[in-house]
Amino acid sequence: MSNTSSKYDFGMIGLGTMGRNLLLNMADHGVAGAGFDKDATKGTLLEQEGKHGNVKGFSDIKEFTTSLKSPKAIMMLVPAGKIVDDVIAELLPLLDKGDILIDGGNSHFTDTNRRVDELETKGFHFFGMGISGGEEGARKGPSMMPGGDRDAYNVMKPILESIAAKVDGAPCVTYIGPGAAGHFVKMVHNGIEYGLMQQIAETYEILKNGLRMDNESIGQVFSKWNDGRLQSFLLEITKDIFAYKAPGTDHLLIDDIKDEAKAKGTGKWTSQVAMDLQAPIPTIDSAVSMRDLSKYKQLREQASALYSQEEIQLNVNADEFITALEQAFYFSMIVTYAEGMHLLARASEEYKYDLKLDEIAKIWRGGCIIRSAFLNDIFNAYQKDAKLAHLLLDGNVHNLVSEAAKGARTVLSATVTAGIATPSYLASLSYFDNFRNKRMPSNLTQAQRDYFGAHTYELIGKEGVFHTQWVPKSDD
Repeated sequence: MSNTSSKYDFGMIGLGTMGRNLLLNMADHGVAGAGFDKDATKGTLLEQEGKHGNVKGFSDIKEFTTSLKSPKAIMMLVPAGKIVDDVIAELLPLLDKGDILIDGGNSHFTDTNRRVDELETKGFHFFGMGISGGEEGARKGPSMMPGGDRDAYNVMKPILESIAAKVDGAPCVTYIGPGAAGHFVKMVHNGIEYGLMQQIAETYEILKNGLRMDNESIGQVFSKWNDGRLQSFLLEITKDIFAYKAPGTDHLLIDDIKDEAKAKGTGKWTSQVAMDLQAPIPTIDSAVSMRDLSKYKQLREQASALYSQEEIQLNVNADEFITALEQAFYFSMIVTYAEGMHLLARASEEYKYDLKLDEIAKIWRGGCIIRSAFLNDIFNAYQKDAKLAHLLLDGNVHNLVSEAAKGARTVLSATVTAGIATPSYLASLSYFDNFRNKRMPSNLTQAQRDYFGAHTYELIGKEGVFHTQWVPKSDD
């Protein structure tokens, strides 16, 4: 694995599932690829899986870089954080000015900002690129979100377009914007993913514990929904989960999986930056919180024993309720996407990304984890009005949301009464109801702030900032 006389078109550092499969995808499209990993067995696996003889694995970083054509183009697919900086530091002495570095991991966008500036001053081209689609997407066609050095992207554009997922012939990759725009958009993509996954989990809870449906029937519901307007990658894999039995068992694997959900941090980052930008995303926030709550298994078991619960029972007509539940899911799904797109609009304004929201929706339609039929509606909304202030203000989306809201209210009235937790559904409806509320009760909040902290307030129809002494001062 150490000797080569060939020169390769592209280099990959990190030959885990994503890195290896992306190189194999490139190889299928005629791109000769070199891969580096300190674990030599991963390079061997890369060569074994390569069908065209145009990939090679290395475990020596110098031999790896020497094998690449100039200007060198190298992607890093390693864990976010210090490891990325360590890899860059190891690489730079082996590179020439003008070479291209791509961070294809889930780096925090502030780290990407720093690396863009540092590498530009040293004469290297760098861009951060979000990649979505998991193992299958990497191998067969992902959705990719590159941002940063536009000249470097243009050099890589033919390769990236060749390996990307295609929808109606269009590749699911586009230049996102300057600086860390690509990683920012991927972060928000993952936040939306959190929200959608939480809604599916809550739907499972309603069907299982509220309607007392067995796994086969639950799987049939998800399968039917996926054949309609709710069609999406996440529902597609959910229906498969409700059909899978581990070899040698007579029951679904899902029933053996512990109810503790892990996370890698991108959902948390989305919530944090949304608060910084004052772009409310309560549905996504609730999904992040519920993942955190799920980790406190022992506390939940103690609380379950302490707080007696009446047997959960939804006193409803099951068929009618499932129809309402489909509407509720559609409603909450739309609101989740709307929250994410609003966050992107705010970030574009604040960070000067000049994001094209129609193009982002377009490349999310294929290859990525949050792909769904509804993304066509999002694409159409921003195609019609590139400066649309909020997705819920689009005429077509207005009609879809208005029609589905009744189902959301029906479902939540029943689940709250029965004691079934539906935090993301509730967050979506509350966000919607206040979004369309011409006069929120926030005037009281501002009066309280002025009362206890002299934070002042503004008045309707009168210019200026005011403060009131709410209780007369005593004469003492």
